[in-house]
Amino acid sequence: METRRLGSSDLFVSVLGLGCNNFGGRIDAAESRRVIDAALDHGVTFLDTADIYADTRSETIIGEVLEGRYDKVVLATKFGKPIAGSAEPRRGSRGYILKAADASLKRLRTERIDLYQMHEPDPETPIEETIGALEELVAAGKIRFYGASNFTAEGLRAAKAAAKAAGATGFVSSQDEYSLVARGIEAELLPEIEAEGLSLIPYFPLAAGLLTGKYRREDRPEGTRFAAWTGLGDRYLTQRNRELAAAIEDFASVNGRSLLDIAFLWLLARPSVASVIAGATRPEQIAANAAAASAASLTRAELETIEDLAEVA
Repeated sequence: METRRLGSSDLFVSVLGLGCNNFGGRIDAAESRRVIDAALDHGVTFLDTADIYADTRSETIIGEVLEGRYDKVVLATKFGKPIAGSAEPRRGSRGYILKAADASLKRLRTERIDLYQMHEPDPETPIEETIGALEELVAAGKIRFYGASNFTAEGLRAAKAAAKAAGATGFVSSQDEYSLVARGIEAELLPEIEAEGLSLIPYFPLAAGLLTGKYRREDRPEGTRFAAWTGLGDRYLTQRNRELAAAIEDFASVNGRSLLDIAFLWLLARPSVASVIAGATRPEQIAANAAAASAASLTRAELETIEDLAEVA
């Protein structure tokens, strides 16, 4: 599988990343191991988790599965969203970050995290303090690089200024929601990411499953996330989104592709995108996602047609 450089770092990540939010929640440790092993078998070497996923169980399971094998992956985790049982309001503060990193390292059973990401901004803490703490972790060898997630364009600019003033590299990446049906970052955030030379790591590339084609005939098939979580379905199953997904699926089929292919390849055609994060609960999903992400790149004509379809829908 193709790899791409992550921003200004020396990390190279597989263009398909494995989102590990299902581990310890939707699937148990044994099934999580099968998914991770399948990912490695298909060349998916970029794993992305967070301390809050499944109340820290995702990190714990990854540690159990990958202990002694971390040389085979690029490991990313996140801090900054509230963990169950923690009342700390300033999750961008030096004290919180240093403790959070040590806790993640212990659960992950590793001495170093490749990419440590701030899951969301902390308006209560000056960004200078946050950057300083992350630089401490780099100097201590506990993390290699650090990234942002869910920041605004203004927030990224402030972080860049703080890093420059401190003589630090700063964020090397930004992880944000981006897909064919969720393009809000294109107005301000994406131009800022590109201007700063950061790598974009899109999450929810399949719009929680809408862009797999499984919802064309039924709104909320039994056993799907849209059936389990009403709010998620309400968010994505709009008339406009369904019409766009159907139009692109029809276009894909005529051109020997699938809706899944288009969803991944459209993102990978963006020059700032390093890796597209997709979760999985079964090895078969890994195989399908890997095949789609490794398919022949979209042509200029295909990209133009997709944009035309998006304007009509």
